[in-house]
Amino acid sequence: MTLQYVAVDGGNSKTDVVIGTSSGSVLATVRGPGSSPHYLGVPGAIALIDSLIATARKRADLSSSTVLDRAEVYLAGCDLESEVEVLDKAVGETGWARAHRVDNDTFALMRTGTDASDAVAVVCGAGINCAGRTADGRSARFLSLGQISGDWGGGHHLGAMALYYAARGEDGRGAGTSLSAAVAGIFGRATVEEVSVALHLGEIAPERIHDLAPVLFAEAAAGDQVAARVVARQAAEIVSLVRVAAGRLGLLETTYGVVLGGSVLAARHPLLHDAVTAGIQAYSPRADITVVAQRPVIGAALLALDALDASPAAAVRLRAALAS
Repeated sequence: MTLQYVAVDGGNSKTDVVIGTSSGSVLATVRGPGSSPHYLGVPGAIALIDSLIATARKRADLSSSTVLDRAEVYLAGCDLESEVEVLDKAVGETGWARAHRVDNDTFALMRTGTDASDAVAVVCGAGINCAGRTADGRSARFLSLGQISGDWGGGHHLGAMALYYAARGEDGRGAGTSLSAAVAGIFGRATVEEVSVALHLGEIAPERIHDLAPVLFAEAAAGDQVAARVVARQAAEIVSLVRVAAGRLGLLETTYGVVLGGSVLAARHPLLHDAVTAGIQAYSPRADITVVAQRPVIGAALLALDALDASPAAAVRLRAALAS
């Protein structure tokens, strides 16, 4: 009997939806804007996802009244146990499927990158998060609430650090750095001071600070020591996340999967990538490290296949169908 599912990966900037079958076929895919409940609230997030699923149903030639067999929903901003419970209840009330699971989007990334039952994943995109799981059902996770929960890094934070050091390098409060000219140049300004004023007055959208993360990596690669120290700090943070999560789960001396994803890690900047892999291997020499560039909705769909007891061949077909 062929079963049908819907898989959702909802991030801060985009949401991917897949409707597929337990045989590995993909019936429809849809992409929409971000659906993090941190920004939209639970009702807003559910409404957005519902509209995307409705579009996917039409593309799959399924009636709006069709109840699917499984829904796997993974969202950024689904961090606390209480948040998972609220979202789980909300998803259940939609009637999308007969059975469902809701969790943080880091678990979708993890499943995208490994088939291992024991694994740890770090996502470093706009923000940063980490989660781990074991074959016996235990998990490890972090609050991931920003600086109030001790988080450090991610693209927006790195961009802000590039601006911070560029400003201080220009006015003499900090060490001289090539970041000063690079930051001014990317915004078409003569000085970092002009950039700061333009941000303050709203002439430059604050979201564009995220554009400075690639500048940071470029200047670090070119030999700027100030930029290089920030990259090293980011690497150390990622290594710490993996070490703590794996330690909580008792995996440090075992063979386990480490999945690295998100735009910052998927870019494989050599200074960052090499420091992260060396740092992890220093205390977990048997860790199997994978960098994921594919869409995490693949992992959400694979988790649906797992829940539906689909065959390994179905998983292969699914990966091939969603590879592009």
